[in-house]
Amino acid sequence: MSKDISSLSHSAIKTVLISASLLALLASSGCATSSLLDDNRVTTTSSVKSILSQDQIIAFGRPAMTLPQMPMATMVIVGNKNSYVLSQGGTEMIKLLTNLTAKNIQVENDMSFNVPNSDGYFQGQMKLSYAKLKDEFDRSDYQFFLQNGGTECSSASDMRINAQRFCFTVPVKGAIYPQVSNISMIQSKYRPLSKPYTVTFYGQSEQTRTTSGGTSTAGKLVLLPFALAFDVVTLPIQILDSL
Repeated sequence: MSKDISSLSHSAIKTVLISASLLALLASSGCATSSLLDDNRVTTTSSVKSILSQDQIIAFGRPAMTLPQMPMATMVIVGNKNSYVLSQGGTEMIKLLTNLTAKNIQVENDMSFNVPNSDGYFQGQMKLSYAKLKDEFDRSDYQFFLQNGGTECSSASDMRINAQRFCFTVPVKGAIYPQVSNISMIQSKYRPLSKPYTVTFYGQSEQTRTTSGGTSTAGKLVLLPFALAFDVVTLPIQILDSL
């Protein structure tokens, strides 16, 4: 009986040692494989922002006639290459640009818009600020700010000269059209801007790359298949001359 127990114990110990050796070998092999992957095949996924199109701004205006595919179009940003028709936010922008004194308006953002599907439809925000000396404001100014979402945003520089600033943020959506038909007339009407103003359209996508190779490629903007050139009626003020 004692001999059987001894034999069984010896067999069990042998089995344990063999199992331990196999596990150590597998672990070692696994670490080597993991290390190889870590060194040469690291895969990362990130949100990549790529510029699809850029253009120089000439003027703001309205479509001269209703656009078939954009019946709600209210405002056009006229560019050298394309026309940017606002279907949302245009009414608000026109109200601000035509009711506030042009020389006191500043565009606060870089006029950069997202084109989520690279299909010609864009969205983003227009940010304007309006500033002048405090003693130049009257009650109707404050009433206009209150009714149109203006928020007090005076900077330290404003306060040092006893000025006051109000900021407006207008969410916008729209579509990219070809260059307006009456571009030559508009270019002759407005003098070149002292400061070039650029509108940028970008796309964002989840892209995967490895440390051993591939860099992301810039996207390309696909224009709307139904978009046709049209005439535009410019707004009564050339806002960008004052910026």
